[in-house]
Amino acid sequence: MNIIDELTWRGAINQQTDEKNLYELCANKSISLYCGVDPTGDSMHIGHLIPFMILKRFQMAGHHPYMLIGGGTGTIGDPSGRKTERTLQTMEKVQHNVKCLTAQLTRLFGGEDNITFVNNYDWLSKISLLDFLRDYGKHFNINTMLAKDVVASRRDTGISFTEFSYQILQSIDFKHLYDTYGVQLQIGGADQWGNITAGIDLIHTVEGANTPVYGLTIPLMLKADGTKFGKTAGGAVWLDPEKTSPYEFYQFWFNQDDRDVVKYLKYFTFLSREEIEELAEAVKQHPEQREAQRTLAREVTRFVHGEEGVREAEQISRALFSGEIMELTGKELERAFKKMPYVTVSSLPMNIVDVLVDGGIVSSRRQAREDIANGAILVNGTVVKDAAEEVCAHPNTDGKYAVIRRGKKNYFLVGVEARK
Repeated sequence: MNIIDELTWRGAINQQTDEKNLYELCANKSISLYCGVDPTGDSMHIGHLIPFMILKRFQMAGHHPYMLIGGGTGTIGDPSGRKTERTLQTMEKVQHNVKCLTAQLTRLFGGEDNITFVNNYDWLSKISLLDFLRDYGKHFNINTMLAKDVVASRRDTGISFTEFSYQILQSIDFKHLYDTYGVQLQIGGADQWGNITAGIDLIHTVEGANTPVYGLTIPLMLKADGTKFGKTAGGAVWLDPEKTSPYEFYQFWFNQDDRDVVKYLKYFTFLSREEIEELAEAVKQHPEQREAQRTLAREVTRFVHGEEGVREAEQISRALFSGEIMELTGKELERAFKKMPYVTVSSLPMNIVDVLVDGGIVSSRRQAREDIANGAILVNGTVVKDAAEEVCAHPNTDGKYAVIRRGKKNYFLVGVEARK
């Protein structure tokens, strides 16, 4: 199957610069293509993952992807999707982020002969100001640049020359990769259309209008309710397990709406068309079983965090659902309760009523005794039956934490010192 046909079925194409010729190119030869990410932080989030998974699909179809880390452009800042100027990062911070993202991408996509990692700092840092103006700036028409959506959207608030020049730098990237590696296709999010076409225009201006280079963007990802995909009440869903634990990551995918899950299976997994269609039917016939969501959570968590990440996420999920948390390790407990209420007490062991009141879990000692009498309080997975019982630390936490559940779903991590 032509990779373009697969991407079309998966709903992964928004715009193409030359649909007919790109289709024929991909059908008749192995091509080189690239996508870039700027090191604005030390981890990617799931929004970054989408275009790179498209690169992976091209690689699996026999093409050669180039994964670009923007060590050069990251010092400037892409104005795309922003209403105000970025605060420039120090060079030290940019280089730190470059190392982190390179390691992250290498772990996810490396180890293959036909995937290459590049850093645009390697060539952009060698261009002098005069060379930039003479060799590149001369080919860019200000009126055309002003018409690009990324610039036009900033006319009311203003845009600095630094961010205005970003599209030139990204164009230089495409030209450099075309000259050096024969890269013919750049892909990116929908907001990158202006930057991508600027690069194609530069190559056509310098190399000739018939030079076979192309651009492809993926759709803006929206949930069924119209809100932006990838955000939660706690912020972005990160690929770094220290920012978003494998359990939180797994739960994000497992909790997707029935209306969205098939779309996400197409976007974020490498399951076959037949497998996805079977899961789509399961959503229609037995939505309560959440088979599609479970498969989505397993597949994406496995891709990002490996089999160990899936094991940890599902073990924590089972333990919290059943209330049987004694087998969880201290690390698993911390990850499970990272976003749940955390309260401190002066010491452990401590009387259960004192813990409930001092920790603010209940409003009064009377309420604490009522909850205990009703069997609504569990400590470390065991129902407390006597208001005289003492709360001890969970045995796998080196005396640091106890876990209290009030009712069926209200968990609290109780610590004897402030959690870092």
